[in-house]
Amino acid sequence: MKYLVVSDNHGDRDVLVDLAQAYRGKVDKMFHCGDSELAPTDELWDDFIVVKGNCDYDPDFPNTIVEKSGSDTIFMTHGHLANVRSGLTSLALQAEGAKANVALFGHTHEIGCEVRANVLYLNPGSISLPRGPIQLKSYAIVESTPDQFIVRYYGRDHNPYKELHFIFNKK
Repeated sequence: MKYLVVSDNHGDRDVLVDLAQAYRGKVDKMFHCGDSELAPTDELWDDFIVVKGNCDYDPDFPNTIVEKSGSDTIFMTHGHLANVRSGLTSLALQAEGAKANVALFGHTHEIGCEVRANVLYLNPGSISLPRGPIQLKSYAIVESTPDQFIVRYYGRDHNPYKELHFIFNKK
């Protein structure tokens, strides 16, 4: 299975239109981890699975989503309600409760991925306003095979950041 993961575009609709056009039919699912600042009725959400961020004020966005895809169970939240700035403990408990093997989140605008207890935790960074030590406008493509998670980060030009390529063995 192959997933596109993006977050924190903060009103930049054009970048999401570009991603949808570039990846429609090329990935199995597209996830948006919140802070789009777009309406929940926007036609873009026909392409993306989306959650509410702390800058998305419409109550029609869900705070969390659990999505089954192949052998994966994906838990997604923006991160502000899981206190991700203070660590992954709360997020890990939520992912465990969902029996997820993938946990997607945004909020910090910082690129990050790691595997803990056979769960992939992934923040795609911000496609518009990056923060932290790796200040690159980014989104991620996750390929989930029976044995591995393969994670690659890309820029707005759809070119991969060569140094941001990670392979994690499952189990």
